[in-house]
Amino acid sequence: MEATYTASAVGKNIRLQRILGKGTGKAVVLAMDHGIEHGPKDFIQPHLDPRVIIDKVVKAGVDAIMLPRGLARLTWKVWANKTALIVKVTGKTSLRPSDKQFTQDPIATVKDAVALGADGVAATVYWGAPEEDVMLRQFTEIAAECETYGMPLLNLAYPRGPHIAKKEDVEIVRYAARAAAEVGADIIKTYWTGSEETFREVVRATPIPVMMSGGTKTETPEQFLRVVKGVMNAGGAGVVVGRNVFQREKATEMMRAILKIVHEDASVEEALKLTE
Repeated sequence: MEATYTASAVGKNIRLQRILGKGTGKAVVLAMDHGIEHGPKDFIQPHLDPRVIIDKVVKAGVDAIMLPRGLARLTWKVWANKTALIVKVTGKTSLRPSDKQFTQDPIATVKDAVALGADGVAATVYWGAPEEDVMLRQFTEIAAECETYGMPLLNLAYPRGPHIAKKEDVEIVRYAARAAAEVGADIIKTYWTGSEETFREVVRATPIPVMMSGGTKTETPEQFLRVVKGVMNAGGAGVVVGRNVFQREKATEMMRAILKIVHEDASVEEALKLTE
């Protein structure tokens, strides 16, 4: 007898397929929460207008975009029915005092994401931070609401805090990733651990798709594409990338190169030709 699914379970699976490369299980997501997290300084002049960079990556074929509620509302004509939308529901600014930098606050709700026609929501937990307990309670409330609405939940699983000496250490990263899965995440975005071998350990320890956080812009496109290749070789589900795309003049070309590695298993050399 065929299994019976709840309406929310069906909705979640449909939305997950939209995010993960139309059912391929792999994805490239553009992250655009940097305006609130870091301010406009993160964007090069041609991409200060979010509609410009979003249009470029949509044309390149990006699988999904991760936006705060305000940006999603302002740019919907650019991305609607062209790519999946993930609404970032937690955030902070870098303007707050240094001793308050290890926490995230609500900036939207799951209902907001539903109203915007989103395919998922994203929330950050700084695993190991002094206020981990606050973020953990917040995350579990978001996860419960996601179950009600059939909304996939992406956890930005970032081990971070004053007592964590190296946030990219494989043991710390895989602990954070596993913890995120155990409290209700459907997909994880986390740090690159420095090598294909160590990132494979993170993937093996985590029973849900693991995506790499793109991080700061590398000196050359080739350097970042080699990391993307390592992520995919390690069994990763793809990358959530921001600065390594929107801080480059050739953003469309860079996105196409990343997509070629993630979805076509292209070599770095093949992908690099698309950036020329």
